[in-house]
Amino acid sequence: MQDILTKVATDIDLRALSDSTRRKYLRIIGVYLEFLGNEPVRESAESDMRRYSLSLKKRGLCETTIDTYLAAIFFLYEVALDWPINRKQVPLPKKAKSLPEILTRKQLAAIMDATANAKHRAIISLGFGSGLRVSEVAKLRVCDIDSESMRIFVKGGKGKKDRYTILSQTSLDCLRAYWRQYRPSHPDGWVFLGPYGYAHMTADACRSALNSSLLKADIDREHFSFHTLRHCFGTYLLEDGTDLMTIKEMMGHASIGTTALYLHLTNVTKGVISPIDTLSGIGA
Repeated sequence: MQDILTKVATDIDLRALSDSTRRKYLRIIGVYLEFLGNEPVRESAESDMRRYSLSLKKRGLCETTIDTYLAAIFFLYEVALDWPINRKQVPLPKKAKSLPEILTRKQLAAIMDATANAKHRAIISLGFGSGLRVSEVAKLRVCDIDSESMRIFVKGGKGKKDRYTILSQTSLDCLRAYWRQYRPSHPDGWVFLGPYGYAHMTADACRSALNSSLLKADIDREHFSFHTLRHCFGTYLLEDGTDLMTIKEMMGHASIGTTALYLHLTNVTKGVISPIDTLSGIGA
């Protein structure tokens, strides 16, 4: 088993996949190999994957989680072991097409008002004001902030793609207030430092900052995450008239279809008059 995991790790490294993907795939594949026990890994691949997929479903795991597990196992067979899989025999679970919940503008304003900590205000403002992922906020560098052009450079975002996004005036004001109070200093230029100043702030610490503000603003934390701020960014940009392609580029989406999600979240009925309201006076 260890030889197989070593081969998987090497193939992941050769493809320069993210650290989180590396940890996830190795953990999932390790569990799958334990599931197989002493059975041959290759000879009954499809039937083994089918049995494992059913076991995950019986455990009550959601479709998205099962999909992630199967993606890791496909990587094991098709990449690390160079063993072709008949994918028709291992169907991926049909995902529910549910829309993410977003915060109202009033709630977002309440969160900012409830956040007295200058560092936390800057972090939250970047999540909503620039649509940054939590990892992108945590790893933001001083050189990435262009206050002259009012934009932020995101280096090596999801999929290792570079991009630019907007820097809001509110975020710039929050960053300057934070800088005056904390004066962060690090040779790598991290904007937000961890507790001892040795490295950048963690993504979990950014999430904790938002959770604290949600609590202070009396907003249910179970329904919202840091990624909610990013959904709010895309939704309200679209609602205010920004075109989909511009939003796609600022958010770093690989496909316009991902950005199109926000079409379902915007208030499309705003300003629309129902035809029944035009009947007044007809036939009187």
